[in-house]
Amino acid sequence: MVIDGCPPQIPLTEADLQYELDRRRPGQSEVTTPRNEADQCEILSGTFEGVTLGSPIAVLVRNKDHRPEAYSEMSEKYRPSHADYTYDAKYGIRNWQGGGRSSARETIGRVAAAAIAKKVLAHFCPDLEVLAYIKTVQDIEAQVDPLTVTSETIESNIVRTGDLDVAEKMIERIKKIRSEGNSIGGTIECVVRGCPPGLGEPVFDRLEADLAKGMLSIPATKGFEIGSGFAGTMLTGAEHNDHFYMDEDRVRTKTNRSGGVQGGISNGEPILFRVAFKPTATIMSSQSTVSKEKVDTELKGRGRHDACVLPRAVPIVEAMTNLILCDHLLRHRAFCPTD
Repeated sequence: MVIDGCPPQIPLTEADLQYELDRRRPGQSEVTTPRNEADQCEILSGTFEGVTLGSPIAVLVRNKDHRPEAYSEMSEKYRPSHADYTYDAKYGIRNWQGGGRSSARETIGRVAAAAIAKKVLAHFCPDLEVLAYIKTVQDIEAQVDPLTVTSETIESNIVRTGDLDVAEKMIERIKKIRSEGNSIGGTIECVVRGCPPGLGEPVFDRLEADLAKGMLSIPATKGFEIGSGFAGTMLTGAEHNDHFYMDEDRVRTKTNRSGGVQGGISNGEPILFRVAFKPTATIMSSQSTVSKEKVDTELKGRGRHDACVLPRAVPIVEAMTNLILCDHLLRHRAFCPTD
C-alpha cells in the first residue's frame, strides 16, 4: 500500500502499524477463519529515524498462508451473493484464487494506512478517540454506553463487543453457525469522542456522507445509519431537535440525535453511527448457482472462511473512520489555518 499526503515529522514506526494489523489478521481466535497469517508489515519508504518525511509512505505485508487450490471449483462456478459473477460481468476476468479485490484481504491496506492517520490525528487532536464494537450478532444485542466504553473492555473478549454480559452468547452463536457450515451477520457501532467542531463540507463532501461511503466500501456491508438513524423518522421535530446550551465557553447540545454531525459538519458532540454486515457469502454447504458457461449447477464452499466477519471488521470500521477524519482534518486546517 502507498499512503500519500501524510504531514512530515509525525512519529511512526512499524510497531504502530503492527498493533492495528494484529487486530485484523486472520487466525487470531476460535471465532475467526483458521487461516494463519502473521501479517507482518515492512515500511519501505517515507520515514527516516522514526518520523515521517512528508513523502509517500510505502508499506509491504506478505501473504504467506495461501491455498489457491481450495478455490479451484469457484473458478468455474459463481458463489451466491459473492462478487464472482459481477466481476466477470464487468471485467471478463477475475482472480478466483482468494486474493482478488473482492476479498477482505484488501482491507489490510486500509488498516495499515489508518494506523498512520491515527498518528496524525493524535498529533493535531490529542483528545480524539475512535472506538468500534459489535452491537448485534443476528438477534443478540449488546447494551453499550458509547460515552464510557473503553478499548480495554472491547479487546477483552474475542468478539470485540462492549457488553461482557452478552459476549459469550455471541461467541456460542458464531461457533454454532460455523459448525453447521453456515454464516451469520450483525451490526457494528462506532463512536468518535473528542472530535472538534468544523470538520466536513456543506454539500458534496458532507462528513456523514463520506463516513457512509467509507463504511459501505468495506466488504459485506449493507447498511449505514448515523445518530437517530431510521428510528428518528418516528419522531417529530420537537422531539428530535438537539437543543443548544453553553457549557462555559463551549456550545453543546442537550441530546445527540444528530449523531455529532449537523449540516454535514461536526458539531463537537460524539459522532455515533452503525454499520450493518451481511452473512459471509462463502459457506460450507451446497447451494444452487450457475457456472461461467451459464449452466445451472451446485457449489459447496471449501477453504478457510469467517463464519462471521464482525470481530475482524471492528478494526476495519475504526480504520475507515480514522482515514476519513484525518482527510477532513487536513482539509479543514488548509482551509481555516487559524483554527
